[in-house]
Amino acid sequence: MSDMRQLYQEVILDHNRKPRNFGSILGANRHAEGHNPLCGDHIKLSMNVLDDKIETIAFEGEGCAICKASASMMTGAVKGQSVQDAEILVEEFRGMATGTLDLESEANHLGKLKVFAGVKDLPSRVKCAILPWHTLHAALYAESSVSTEGEADPVPGTLIGEE
Repeated sequence: MSDMRQLYQEVILDHNRKPRNFGSILGANRHAEGHNPLCGDHIKLSMNVLDDKIETIAFEGEGCAICKASASMMTGAVKGQSVQDAEILVEEFRGMATGTLDLESEANHLGKLKVFAGVKDLPSRVKCAILPWHTLHAALYAESSVSTEGEADPVPGTLIGEE
């Protein structure tokens, strides 16, 4: 097993067992709910944005290990960031997960999130990794809910079982 694949598995398992920022925020001024109806991932995101800065953020819900780890690492990455910087991370993560961002030649701000780069090779898991980020985008723009299917599909043409 390659070192990167082993690191990926260790990070996923760690964040799945002990997710960071898990729970809800009472009185949060931004909320969104994300759902992947094909695999059952379902998360709720709550956060407080003050002066264009994500002050607090938390998530809760049910999901596979990849979805939960992605949400856990996402909340850590965007906490304290501006809305604009969080949106940059949303786009870069999505590009990395779908294989449209070349990590070798394109500058990015992903840092530790690069551990998810291998998900692009697992089509049925791409939406699992992207769902928290898709939900973050919805919360930033006052959309109460988002799905990984239909017109809101962040990765059109990807079906569960395609690997």
